[in-house]
Amino acid sequence: MKNLTVKSLFILLAFITFALSCTNPSPKGKSTSEPATETGWTELFNGENLDGWYTYQMRPEPTSEVAGLARDEQGNYLEPIGLNNDPLNVFSTVTEDEAPAIRMSGEVFAILVTEKEFENYHLKLQFKWGTEKYPPRKTKKRDSGILYHSIGKEGAWGGVWMRSLECQVQEGDCGDYISVDTVSVDIQAIRDEENNLYLHAPGSEILTFSVKRSYCHKSKDYENPSGQWNTMEIYTLGDKAVHVVNGHVNNRISNSRHIADGEELPLTKGKIQLQSEGAEIFYRQIEILSIEKIPDEFWAVNP
Repeated sequence: MKNLTVKSLFILLAFITFALSCTNPSPKGKSTSEPATETGWTELFNGENLDGWYTYQMRPEPTSEVAGLARDEQGNYLEPIGLNNDPLNVFSTVTEDEAPAIRMSGEVFAILVTEKEFENYHLKLQFKWGTEKYPPRKTKKRDSGILYHSIGKEGAWGGVWMRSLECQVQEGDCGDYISVDTVSVDIQAIRDEENNLYLHAPGSEILTFSVKRSYCHKSKDYENPSGQWNTMEIYTLGDKAVHVVNGHVNNRISNSRHIADGEELPLTKGKIQLQSEGAEIFYRQIEILSIEKIPDEFWAVNP
């Protein structure tokens, strides 16, 4: 009788354990594209569509055909394509190298913008150049860009970009810094008189880059050959930022700020823009992680 009771109890406990496991299944439809709680990373591209993003497109080049968009007597378009309107399929989700990616044709200067704002983060993504090029950059370097801390109206600068800090994505120039609109930052940099440009040089004089002197080149080029995937990372914390190309730091920014209504204010958060700028490009594995510190090895050489 005693042995029978123990056996029955064991069977009962096993049944209860099984029943409880059945009432708490894994979430339906959960895919690997969702963030893993143990890492804290959030996927900004779900691999299927552009949920979480919106688009803005400026006036197309006369060589593009957009039905219903007014032109002047010379054939120039008179108005932008605008918000969330993509008649030329500039933005699409595709399979590239057997994995999901965002394709930007480059035919129209345009932006793909996160709906949310972000601050104090580590942004990581991969990009690869395509083959197509369009006017007005048909004969120029392939060009795109990651614009962060983006605020204000679409089209505020150049008829398309939002006010922001830019991490350049351009052939041979990945990691360069550009101030967009009324943004100013400080960078340790030197003047290259021979080539008439400024270069990030850790430990050198701190120079300000604003609308009058907006461009600071990276310290070194770490981009892979065209057609190969590259990993771009941006660390931001408060008014500081670091650009990382294929695991190598090549630009460091501090004291990010902007002018609004005549007053200079800190610029430490905002949306993220990805640029369509005359060249076909693919982006994938776009993810973001909240941080409380920029790694010491990335920032140690800056004040």
